[in-house]
Amino acid sequence: MGQPKAVDGGATVRTAQPSTRPTGTHQHTGGSTQARELCLETHAPQPKKKRDDTAFEQAREQIDALKARAQAGEIELAYLDEAGFGQVHPNRSAWPPCGQQHCIDAPRGRRLNVMAAWLSSGEIAPAQYWEHTNSAVFVGFLSQLQQRVDKPLVVILDNASIHKAKAIQAELKLLEQRGVTLHFLPTYSPELNRIETLWRIMKHRWLDACHRTKEKLEQDIKHIFDNFGKLYTLNFFEKTSYS
Repeated sequence: MGQPKAVDGGATVRTAQPSTRPTGTHQHTGGSTQARELCLETHAPQPKKKRDDTAFEQAREQIDALKARAQAGEIELAYLDEAGFGQVHPNRSAWPPCGQQHCIDAPRGRRLNVMAAWLSSGEIAPAQYWEHTNSAVFVGFLSQLQQRVDKPLVVILDNASIHKAKAIQAELKLLEQRGVTLHFLPTYSPELNRIETLWRIMKHRWLDACHRTKEKLEQDIKHIFDNFGKLYTLNFFEKTSYS
């Protein structure tokens, strides 16, 4: 049987229908009614990558020490990362009521890019844009982030090329002189960057599974950021399982 089509010709995404509902699904404040009713899976399976377990453990211990310093008020700690949000919701597993299917229209659309830092003070500092993410965007964002804190800033981030580009080394050196320290994670260690959890929950719990116009996508993402800590909550210092 061919894949069903939307009215406008785009493909329709059909969710999986296992016969039983999974146990142990994580719950997070702010989950949409649709996500709860359909039992949408919050955490998509992650492929295992080859990584240095020793480096991973050392980084975990270093981050725990940084979190302790942040709780003591010595530094502002930030998890920084980039993510993309499509007008078509990401396909994922769901468990709808028996005999029903959950389908959404999936015409082609654009990707809204988001760069954000989750601060130990509890704030989210976001920037959303339709342009490509590059090193200039990164260093500009980092400069604005530094200006909004009044203590030494330690930023936990991955090894993406835009974070280490030669073109921005002079700007990064100036930011270092102003109290900004970049703490790079080992490769294949997304679990150590807590903002990765935020991206997953935004996509798979807080946003309804539907097709969005550009304007609607911007509004929905902005709504989550504007209400983070109120309608949508996560604990910055929550103990994370690294297994």
